[in-house]
Amino acid sequence: MNKWKKILIFLMLPIGAYAQDLSLVQYVKPIIGTAKMGHTFPGATVPFGSVQLSPDTDTIPYAVDGKYNGEVYKYCAGYQYADPTIVGFSHTHFSGTGHSDLGDFLIMPTTGDVQMNPGTSDQPENGYRSAYSHDNEVAEPNYYRVKLDDHQILAELTTSARVGFHQYTFPKSSNGHIILDLMAGIYNYDDKNVWTVVRVVNDSLVTGYRQTNGWGRTRTVYFAMSFSKPFKEYGTQNNDPVQVYKGFWRKFNQEKNFPDLAGKKLRMHFDFSTEEGEKVKIKFAISPVSMQNALANMQAEIPHWDFDRVKHHGQQLWEKELQKIVVDVPTNEDRINFYTAMYHAALMPTMYMDNNGQYKGLDQEVHQADGFTNYTSFSLWDTFRAFHPYLNLVNPKRNADMVASMMAHYQQSVLHMLPIWSHYANDNWCMSGYHSVSVIADAIIKGVYKGDALAALEACIQTANARNYDGIGAYIDKGYVPADISGTAVSNTLEYAYDDWCIAQLAKKLGRMDVYQDFIKRSSNWKNVYDPSVGFMRPRMTDGTFKRDFDVLKTDGQGFIEGNAWNFSLYVPHDPEGMMVNMGGKKRLSRYLDSLFSMHLPDEFFAHTEDITRDGIIGNYVHGNEPSHHVAYLYNITGEPWKAQQKIRMILKHQYHNGADGLGGNDDCGQMSAWFIFSSLGFYPVAPASDEYWLGSPAVRNAKLQFDNGNTLIVKAINQSDKNVFVKKVTLNGEEVKSYKLKHADLMNGGELIFYMSEKK
Repeated sequence: MNKWKKILIFLMLPIGAYAQDLSLVQYVKPIIGTAKMGHTFPGATVPFGSVQLSPDTDTIPYAVDGKYNGEVYKYCAGYQYADPTIVGFSHTHFSGTGHSDLGDFLIMPTTGDVQMNPGTSDQPENGYRSAYSHDNEVAEPNYYRVKLDDHQILAELTTSARVGFHQYTFPKSSNGHIILDLMAGIYNYDDKNVWTVVRVVNDSLVTGYRQTNGWGRTRTVYFAMSFSKPFKEYGTQNNDPVQVYKGFWRKFNQEKNFPDLAGKKLRMHFDFSTEEGEKVKIKFAISPVSMQNALANMQAEIPHWDFDRVKHHGQQLWEKELQKIVVDVPTNEDRINFYTAMYHAALMPTMYMDNNGQYKGLDQEVHQADGFTNYTSFSLWDTFRAFHPYLNLVNPKRNADMVASMMAHYQQSVLHMLPIWSHYANDNWCMSGYHSVSVIADAIIKGVYKGDALAALEACIQTANARNYDGIGAYIDKGYVPADISGTAVSNTLEYAYDDWCIAQLAKKLGRMDVYQDFIKRSSNWKNVYDPSVGFMRPRMTDGTFKRDFDVLKTDGQGFIEGNAWNFSLYVPHDPEGMMVNMGGKKRLSRYLDSLFSMHLPDEFFAHTEDITRDGIIGNYVHGNEPSHHVAYLYNITGEPWKAQQKIRMILKHQYHNGADGLGGNDDCGQMSAWFIFSSLGFYPVAPASDEYWLGSPAVRNAKLQFDNGNTLIVKAINQSDKNVFVKKVTLNGEEVKSYKLKHADLMNGGELIFYMSEKK
C-alpha cells in the first residue's frame, strides 16, 4: 500500500481500530538528535538492549594539553549529525546524557591500503574514516544503513539484546579489511584504556576483553567476534608507549598473524578478498562476565547468519513496545514526535546480564540474577521525575526489575548505598540527591515492586544517612547543606528534602511511623535555604548566614546544579502549597510563574553551564534541563489551571520537533521524552511517590493505553485543536473530576478519561 495513503487511513480511523493493523515503527525517527548536540545515537538496538550499535563520527578527545576539551561534549552519544565523516561503528552508547563513556569495540570496513588510525576531520584521507551523505543514510528501530563513500561499502547494522550484527556489502577488491579499534571510545583520553586482551581462536572467531577507567572507574566488557567468511590474514598495531620492562613476549612478532595479544592500545585489521556485491557479516557479542559468556550469548541469540531475520525480530519487539500506547493526533509531525518519544523512553537503562542470568556486581564478583532482569545505567537525577513513573504505568515489570537491580547494587555496595548513577558494575556518583529512593518508593506505593518492601525501606534509610557523601552529614545536623561545604548546596538540600519525603511516604505505607516522623521532619528542610528577604532559595553558609555574592540568574557558582535560583526556587514538588505560602501566596506565585516564562535570560548567565542551551529555554524557564519539568503544572495551585494548560501546550510545540535538532535539551535517558508522553496524554507525576498525577492539557485527540493488568484506558480530547488548549471539564468513567489530580489506581482500573477542550479559558 502507498505509504501516504496508509497515513491518511490512519488519520480517519477511530481509536482502537488501527491498534493491530498499522506498524507504528515507521513513525519512529531514531536519527533525531538533541539541542544541536547529537546526544541521541541513531543506530540499531532492541528495547533496553545491552548492545546499542551506532556510528561514531569523530574521535574528539576528552582533554587537550591536560585541560578539558569543551568540544567533546557534543559527542556524548558518539554521533554528530553535522559531521561529514564516519569513523566506525561501536557497540555501546548512552542516549541523551550530559556526560559520557562507552563507545566500546569500534569496527570499520575499508578497502585499499591498510590504515590503522582514524585520521582527522580536516584530513580524513589519512585514516580509515569515510565520508558519507545523509541522502544515503537510513535509521529505523533496530536498523541502520549508510554508504561509506570513500570505500564504496554499504554498511548495515542490526542487533539482538547482546549481539551486534554487521552486514557490509563490498565492491570487488583484493584488499578488503575489517578494522577493529580497541583504543576507540567516547570521552576518550590517553590513559583511559587500562588493559585489553585479544585471542584469535581461528580464522573466523576472535574473543577478548577491554577494561577502562573513565566515568565507570573499573569497567570491563568482554566480547566474542565471529565472521561469516574466514579472513585470509590479520595484523595488529600496538600503540603502547615504550616501556622499560617489555617482558619476553618480544620473542614473537606480534604484528602479523599472532593470536595471543594484550596491551593498553591495540588496533587490529582482518583482511579479505571480495567479489562485487559480496556481503561480509560480523556477529559481535558482549558480556559483563567472560569471553565464554559472550560466545554463549551469540550462540543463544543469533545462531544463524540471516541478517533480515534479526532485523525483523528486533522490529517486532519495538512494535510491541510502541503498541503500549496507540494515539490519534492532529498531524503526522505530532505522531512522529510521540512515537519517537516512546522510542527514546525504551533505550535506557540497559540490560546488564548474560543470557544465563550472570552479571558482574558492584563488588566486582559474578552474581546470578534470580527472578529478575538486571539493569545498569540509571541516570536517576533525571529519570526519577517522569521516566520511571512512565514505566510504572505502561511497563511495570521492567520497572520492578530495575528496582530489584537497585537493591542488588545496594547489597553489593561496601558503602551500603543505593545507586546514584549506576554504570556497568560501578557508581559514577554523578549529579545530586539520592533519587533511587524516589523510584523505589513510587514503585512500592503503586504496587509495582513485589519484593521485600521493608528491606527496600532499610536501604533507603541507610542511603539517606550516608554522612560522608556530598554534605549529608551537615544536612542531618543543620537541616541544610552549607555552601562552604558543597558547590551545589542549595539544590542538594532541596533534592534531599524531596527524597526524605519519599522515604516518609514509604514508611507510612509500611506502618513504620517512627521512620515516617523522622523523615517527614527532614522533608521540610527546604525551608532552611529559602531567603524571604529576596524571595528565592539561596546558598547558606555554615554559620547560618546567606551567601553575600548571589545572582538569581546565573546558572553556575550559585549553589545549584545545572540551573539558577529562578528555576530551583520552585523545586519543592512534595510540598508545593507550603512553598507557595512561603513565597507570599497564590498571587505572588502566579506573578512569579508569569515572569519566569516571559522574561529573557541572556546568554551570559548560562555561558558556563554546557547542559543549558538557548534551544531549551522559554523566557527564563529551562525546559531543556530537568529541575523545571513540573513547573508549568504549578499554576493548578494558584487557581489558574488555564495558565498551566496554555503553557504545557506551548512547551510541547516549542521544545519537541522532527529532524536532527528534535529536542530542546538532552533527552537524559528518556526523561525529556517521558515528559512529552505524559503531557501529551494530559497528566503528569509532579511528585513521584504521591500516587497522584496533576492534570494539564492533552495534545492527543485519542489515546489507548494497554496495561499489563489487562485493563485499557482510553483518553479522549473532545474538540481538540491547536487553538483549543483549555480544558473546560474532565470526566473519568462518567464521573466529573473535581480536583486537578488523578489517582494512579483509578487510571490502572481502566475506562475512559475524557477532556472537553475549548478555545476560551
